Amino acid sequence: MTPARWPRDEPLDDRLLVVDPLSKARFDSHVRDLPHWLRPGDLLVVNDAATVPGSLQATDARGHQLELRLAAHLGDAQWRAVLFGEGDWRTRTEHRPAPPELAPGDVVYMAPTLSAVVESLDLASPRLIVVRFSLTGASLWSALYKCGRPVQYAHTAAPLEIWHVQTPFASRPWAVEMPSAGRPLSWALVAELKRRGIGVAPLTHAAGLSSTGDPAIDTLLPLPERFDLPEATVRAVFATRAAGKRIIAVGTTVVRALEGCAALHGGELLAGEAVTDLRIVPGFRPRVVDGVLTGLHDLGSSHRELVGAFAPQRLLAQALANADESGYLGHEFGDVCLVLARHCVDADRLSPETQRDPHEQEHQGSDGRHHDEIGYEIRVDEEQDACGHLRQSPLLLAVHEETQADGPDR
Repeated sequence: MTPARWPRDEPLDDRLLVVDPLSKARFDSHVRDLPHWLRPGDLLVVNDAATVPGSLQATDARGHQLELRLAAHLGDAQWRAVLFGEGDWRTRTEHRPAPPELAPGDVVYMAPTLSAVVESLDLASPRLIVVRFSLTGASLWSALYKCGRPVQYAHTAAPLEIWHVQTPFASRPWAVEMPSAGRPLSWALVAELKRRGIGVAPLTHAAGLSSTGDPAIDTLLPLPERFDLPEATVRAVFATRAAGKRIIAVGTTVVRALEGCAALHGGELLAGEAVTDLRIVPGFRPRVVDGVLTGLHDLGSSHRELVGAFAPQRLLAQALANADESGYLGHEFGDVCLVLARHCVDADRLSPETQRDPHEQEHQGSDGRHHDEIGYEIRVDEEQDACGHLRQSPLLLAVHEETQADGPDR
């Protein structure tokens, strides 16, 4: 897929590829037409993480130049990071020289007032490290915004400023790369969606690095990432599913947050902050999300693998190949793709006690509770437990099976 080298002046002009796994149909549209492809009562969930300036030029104690690229905030002054050798974004990551060898206890220097000590090296690669900065709290954030630049890659046309890598929903600085699926969704478009009865709800997910150029690290991507799921969003998901409508994730990070939360809590969605290491690949059966709005990703990337959980691989490959031939653009400033739900269960024909996919196989465990075929507990109790946590509705636990006659092609 040809990468977009710069954002369009009008994001609503970005092209929208619509893929419907049920009919195997593909449609060419534009982002401004997104409301046309959704139904009243559907819910879009967006990632409201702001993007931090995560690329820091540094030197070690011997004066060797390097880049410290932030990967995840672990708490206060502690970050997971990836080391790059001398150079910057103009050189493709896989062509960057190796960084100087560092060991626990070594110090790297970004500015007279900002340094970081190496605390540990990952077994997978000595380039994947944990550092602790010399500053904490507001002083550290101020220094990062003063010294750092946005993470960017060689396909971009010019140096990026921090405002280039923010979505309209950006709030807390959690992401090290922009959660770019939400980038073209202007507030005017959000207003039109709401006017048509389509809901929009936020969560915060710390989008990590998409590539490092080091195969040992890239095979691990995405790394564990934290998320924060608001109580209001959990309630919105519950209400949407109870009404038999669809949950559409805006971006792969939203899919990972929602599905990761359900996986952490045995099928429940609980409000609050957590970390997920869930990797979603073709064959994964989404339990919360019915469709995804996402960028156009290269074959072999973790993003492309995730989208394969929502449509047959052959259909996706054909759709993206046709899009490439038609001039669609990829990467963070490129066009987007809407993969619709395989099916949407009609809640009206299901009683509150039996709101579940008729294809799902249920059995009774030794504890006397009902479980689905892969072991997730199917709860049919009250909406809230004794602690006030909103429980996932039984409908939300439905496994979305491929119902096409020729079966899944993934």
